[in-house]
Amino acid sequence: MKFLLGVIAFVLCLNTFNFKNSAMSKPNLPLSNELVKDSVLRHVVLLKFKAQSSEKDIKRVQESFVELKSKIPQIVSLEWGVNNSPEGLDKGYTHCFFLTFNSTEDRDSYLPNPHHKAFGEVLGPVLEDVLVVDYWTH
Repeated sequence: MKFLLGVIAFVLCLNTFNFKNSAMSKPNLPLSNELVKDSVLRHVVLLKFKAQSSEKDIKRVQESFVELKSKIPQIVSLEWGVNNSPEGLDKGYTHCFFLTFNSTEDRDSYLPNPHHKAFGEVLGPVLEDVLVVDYWTH
Protein backbone atom coordinates (compact mmCIF):
# COMPACT_ATOMS: atom_id res chain seq x y z
CA MET A 1 0.00 0.00 0.00
CA LYS A 2 2.85 2.43 0.85
CA PHE A 3 4.44 1.64 -2.50
CA LEU A 4 1.19 2.45 -4.36
CA LEU A 5 0.80 5.75 -2.47
CA GLY A 6 4.43 6.59 -3.25
CA VAL A 7 3.88 5.95 -6.97
CA ILE A 8 0.72 8.11 -6.97
CA ALA A 9 2.56 10.93 -5.16
CA PHE A 10 5.45 10.66 -7.64
CA VAL A 11 3.09 10.84 -10.64
CA LEU A 12 1.26 13.84 -9.17
CA CYS A 13 4.57 15.63 -8.55
CA LEU A 14 5.75 14.81 -12.06
CA ASN A 15 2.52 16.14 -13.58
CA THR A 16 2.78 19.33 -11.52
CA PHE A 17 6.38 19.80 -12.61
CA ASN A 18 5.48 19.23 -16.28
CA PHE A 19 2.55 21.65 -16.01
CA LYS A 20 4.77 24.38 -14.55
CA ASN A 21 7.47 23.85 -17.15
CA SER A 22 5.01 23.84 -20.06
CA ALA A 23 3.33 26.98 -18.72
CA MET A 24 6.70 28.71 -18.40
CA SER A 25 7.89 27.66 -21.84
CA LYS A 26 4.69 28.87 -23.49
CA PRO A 27 3.93 32.27 -21.96
CA ASN A 28 0.54 33.80 -22.64
CA LEU A 29 1.66 36.56 -24.98
CA PRO A 30 -1.24 38.20 -26.79
CA LEU A 31 -0.71 39.43 -30.31
CA SER A 32 -3.18 42.26 -29.88
CA ASN A 33 -4.78 44.19 -27.05
CA GLU A 34 -8.11 42.46 -27.77
CA LEU A 35 -6.84 39.51 -25.75
CA VAL A 36 -5.95 41.44 -22.60
CA LYS A 37 -8.49 43.88 -21.23
CA ASP A 38 -7.05 47.29 -20.33
CA SER A 39 -3.57 46.42 -21.60
CA VAL A 40 -1.33 48.73 -23.57
CA LEU A 41 1.47 48.05 -25.99
CA ARG A 42 4.92 49.10 -24.77
CA HIS A 43 7.72 49.83 -27.21
CA VAL A 44 11.10 49.89 -25.48
CA VAL A 45 14.11 51.26 -27.34
CA LEU A 46 17.65 50.99 -25.95
CA LEU A 47 20.41 52.97 -27.66
CA LYS A 48 24.16 52.48 -27.70
CA PHE A 49 26.07 55.40 -29.18
CA LYS A 50 29.35 55.30 -31.07
CA ALA A 51 32.35 56.09 -28.85
CA GLN A 52 33.15 59.22 -30.86
CA SER A 53 29.61 60.65 -30.48
CA SER A 54 29.64 64.12 -28.97
CA GLU A 55 27.40 65.21 -26.10
CA LYS A 56 25.84 67.69 -28.52
CA ASP A 57 24.94 64.91 -30.97
CA ILE A 58 23.51 62.73 -28.20
CA LYS A 59 21.46 65.66 -26.88
CA ARG A 60 20.11 66.22 -30.39
CA VAL A 61 19.04 62.56 -30.56
CA GLN A 62 17.32 62.84 -27.16
CA GLU A 63 15.45 65.98 -28.17
CA SER A 64 14.47 64.54 -31.56
CA PHE A 65 13.14 61.35 -29.99
CA VAL A 66 11.12 63.26 -27.37
CA GLU A 67 9.65 65.51 -30.09
CA LEU A 68 8.05 62.43 -31.69
CA LYS A 69 5.38 62.49 -28.95
CA SER A 70 4.06 65.84 -30.21
CA LYS A 71 4.35 64.84 -33.87
CA ILE A 72 2.83 61.35 -33.88
CA PRO A 73 -0.62 61.23 -32.24
CA GLN A 74 -0.61 57.43 -31.88
CA ILE A 75 2.04 57.71 -29.15
CA VAL A 76 0.08 57.72 -25.89
CA SER A 77 3.12 58.44 -23.74
CA LEU A 78 6.88 58.66 -24.05
CA GLU A 79 9.39 58.43 -21.22
CA TRP A 80 13.13 58.32 -21.44
CA GLY A 81 16.21 58.26 -19.31
CA VAL A 82 19.92 57.58 -19.14
CA ASN A 83 21.16 54.34 -17.59
CA ASN A 84 22.37 54.64 -14.02
CA SER A 85 22.35 50.98 -12.99
CA PRO A 86 25.23 49.97 -10.71
CA GLU A 87 25.08 46.36 -11.96
CA GLY A 88 27.27 46.88 -15.02
CA LEU A 89 25.03 44.75 -17.23
CA ASP A 90 24.04 47.45 -19.74
CA LYS A 91 26.40 46.17 -22.49
CA GLY A 92 27.04 49.77 -23.52
CA TYR A 93 23.38 50.77 -23.94
CA THR A 94 23.04 54.14 -22.28
CA HIS A 95 19.63 55.54 -23.23
CA CYS A 96 16.18 54.02 -22.84
CA PHE A 97 13.04 55.33 -24.54
CA PHE A 98 9.74 53.86 -23.41
CA LEU A 99 6.72 54.46 -25.64
CA THR A 100 3.12 53.42 -25.08
CA PHE A 101 0.55 52.64 -27.76
CA ASN A 102 -3.09 51.61 -27.43
CA SER A 103 -3.06 49.10 -30.27
CA THR A 104 -0.88 47.14 -32.65
CA GLU A 105 -2.25 49.31 -35.45
CA ASP A 106 -1.08 52.48 -33.68
CA ARG A 107 2.42 51.06 -33.22
CA ASP A 108 2.48 49.82 -36.79
CA SER A 109 1.54 53.27 -38.10
CA TYR A 110 4.29 54.85 -35.98
CA LEU A 111 7.07 52.73 -37.48
CA PRO A 112 6.86 54.04 -41.09
CA ASN A 113 5.71 57.52 -40.04
CA PRO A 114 7.76 60.24 -41.80
CA HIS A 115 8.61 61.87 -38.44
CA HIS A 116 9.95 58.55 -37.15
CA LYS A 117 11.95 58.11 -40.34
CA ALA A 118 13.36 61.64 -40.00
CA PHE A 119 14.38 60.81 -36.44
CA GLY A 120 16.25 57.80 -37.81
CA GLU A 121 18.30 60.16 -39.97
CA VAL A 122 19.33 62.13 -36.86
CA LEU A 123 20.14 58.94 -34.96
CA GLY A 124 21.91 57.00 -37.70
CA PRO A 125 25.28 58.78 -37.77
CA VAL A 126 25.87 58.38 -34.01
CA LEU A 127 24.24 54.99 -33.43
CA GLU A 128 26.41 52.01 -32.53
CA ASP A 129 23.49 49.64 -31.83
CA VAL A 130 19.82 49.56 -30.95
CA LEU A 131 17.69 47.04 -29.08
CA VAL A 132 13.89 47.14 -29.39
CA VAL A 133 11.38 45.11 -27.37
CA ASP A 134 7.61 45.38 -27.65
CA TYR A 135 5.19 43.78 -25.21
CA TRP A 136 1.59 43.90 -24.04
CA THR A 137 1.14 44.80 -20.39
CA HIS A 138 -0.61 42.39 -18.07
